[in-house]
Amino acid sequence: MPLRRIMRLNENISILLVEDNPAHAEIVLRSFETYDMNENIFHVSDGQEALDYLYREGNFAGGNAKRIPDLIILDLRLPKVDGIEVLKKIKSDIKFKTIPVIILTTSESDKDIAKAYTNHVNSYLVKPIDLEKFGELIESFGYYWFSWNKFPVN
Repeated sequence: MPLRRIMRLNENISILLVEDNPAHAEIVLRSFETYDMNENIFHVSDGQEALDYLYREGNFAGGNAKRIPDLIILDLRLPKVDGIEVLKKIKSDIKFKTIPVIILTTSESDKDIAKAYTNHVNSYLVKPIDLEKFGELIESFGYYWFSWNKFPVN
């Protein structure tokens, strides 16, 4: 089944993208745009903003946030609050701990990978340096998560 059709079947799935690098965020957003998923993706640029979005605080207080995401794509190296700290907070909160969290980072460090899995990350992906390969990674990721994976009901 073509990925475009699979993505349409999952159009009600919402994604929180936590990425501080504008070029990397653009690659992810463009990849999902190809599959008509962009309106289901909300992008924030730092760890504090991600937590504010989830907890409806700061700029997201009073209903400025969309619904609780079905999937979180999280960078590790973030300003304000580090990605591991965001992951810890998500996975320790009963409201959010069943949301799948995917680390998408440049770090191949064994220490970072171990920390992520110790804190219950669902998958750890390393961003390729080559932009074309990065796009291919996002497409493969999309195929897996939206064709084979089953999401918990929130």
